[in-house]
Amino acid sequence: MAVSTSFAGAKLEALLLKSSSSAATTSSRASNGSCSLSGSLRPVRSRRAVIQRGVRCEVAASDAAVQTGQSVSNISALEQLKTSAADRYTKERSSIVVIGLSIHTTPVEMREKLAIPEAEWPRAIGELCGLNHIEEAAVLSTCNRMEIYVVALSQHRGVKEVTEWMSKTSGVPVSELCQHRFLLYNKDATQHLFEVSAGLDSLVLGEGQILAQVKQVVKVGQGIVGFGRNISGLFKHAITVGKRVRTETNIAAGAVSVSSAAVELALMKLPASSHASARMLVIGAGKMGKLVIKHLVAKGCTKMVVVNRTEERVTAVREELNGVEIIYKPLTEMLTCAAEADVIFTSTASETPLFFKEDVKDLPVVGPETGGSRFFVDISVPRNVGSCVADVDGVRVYNVDDLKEVVAANKEDRHRKAVEAQEIITEESKQFEAWRDSLETVPTIKKLRAYAERIRAAELEKCLSKMGDDISKKTRRAVDDLSRGIVNKLLHGPMQHLRCDGSDSRTLSETLENMHALNRMFSLETEISVLEQKIRAKVEQTQK
Repeated sequence: MAVSTSFAGAKLEALLLKSSSSAATTSSRASNGSCSLSGSLRPVRSRRAVIQRGVRCEVAASDAAVQTGQSVSNISALEQLKTSAADRYTKERSSIVVIGLSIHTTPVEMREKLAIPEAEWPRAIGELCGLNHIEEAAVLSTCNRMEIYVVALSQHRGVKEVTEWMSKTSGVPVSELCQHRFLLYNKDATQHLFEVSAGLDSLVLGEGQILAQVKQVVKVGQGIVGFGRNISGLFKHAITVGKRVRTETNIAAGAVSVSSAAVELALMKLPASSHASARMLVIGAGKMGKLVIKHLVAKGCTKMVVVNRTEERVTAVREELNGVEIIYKPLTEMLTCAAEADVIFTSTASETPLFFKEDVKDLPVVGPETGGSRFFVDISVPRNVGSCVADVDGVRVYNVDDLKEVVAANKEDRHRKAVEAQEIITEESKQFEAWRDSLETVPTIKKLRAYAERIRAAELEKCLSKMGDDISKKTRRAVDDLSRGIVNKLLHGPMQHLRCDGSDSRTLSETLENMHALNRMFSLETEISVLEQKIRAKVEQTQK
């Protein structure tokens, strides 16, 4: 398909030169081994296998083709780059990409550096969409994962820009990110989010909190320009999938949450004889803290101390759980309460640790009835308990990564439930992809209307000039309305055949055939024109 001269010409010269420089830098890094390549570019058979071992820095096919072009000495490097860049934009459809780090691939020490508080999601979306090759974006940041979903104009360049942005905002070198991140595109990215929403990718299979977190992404994204049609549609569909999986399968039956797993872990480490007498302290009365309190009560705990910034939430929990002694203490008394506790659960949104080695080393030794150790169970990300606390004698520290010990049981039952849910996810993934395919006709609809409007306006001007300057406003308006009516009547049929919701594969196929036919008949060249406009807009933004 031909590329317009203006697209490959002077207006993109600055972008292409910048791309040439960054491509050279990337090539240099790859040759020095700072980021290893992803194998021999053969198709990946198992998407899950890719996530588990971590996808490293990738090389696009078009970059590999540059090596072949080096033998052509009569073509300048810049001309080759122009052709390559233009080719990529015109042949590539905008892609949904997820760049992620999860509990399956990344230790908590790195995840906490990358974590983005919910209040910062709008800012992050704005910065991501300001990158040259990113159209839409969303952030899913929880204690178990940090995932960025984007619609990228170029897969290779979009991933590079997002990875560099993540490195800049977190302080983690790109080489380290490449070792732990996973990359998924289009259908694989869609299926991954659906699995996340359904609880299949959680440390605790079927846990319900992740669905609430996916809902929160949509709630926060409403009204944000970068949270566009594709990304918002993806997350809304993921919510539907999460609800359907929990309704139609028994995946949530008996499932535990991160909070309940934390309670189970504490009880596993305590001597059985001390379960009823151990002094429990819960720091933080938010969603996670409230669940910890409920699970402690379910395990027979009748008395505990809860430290929180305000008393209102603790009072609400106390009223909900009759017959349980819940003592409120303010944050200023946290260390005093810790000195009197055997097990300390932390689940606050603090971005810095609440406990350091200096705070814990002088705490009184706990009694022998609890094994002689004070337990810190930290389910916050970033962590509330510094790693140095584990160096104190008589103290044992556990974080969210240690919960794997609790959920390792009943693997066969969990696998069977996951298979049932996977069938629903596969079906819903096909429906979403069909809906997204149906969006391909939207640019054609806009271009066809603009094409018809240009002809209408030109012919109307000719007609009015022939009628002279003395015609009345009423006559002008009547002629204008007549021309609009004729155009709308003529376009009605083609427009009807370009609209499809993607629910019927036969109708969708016919709609896409109609789109390509109209592109040829009217020389709309929709794909090139739309991408050209997007790239030009991005270039103009960066030049301002």
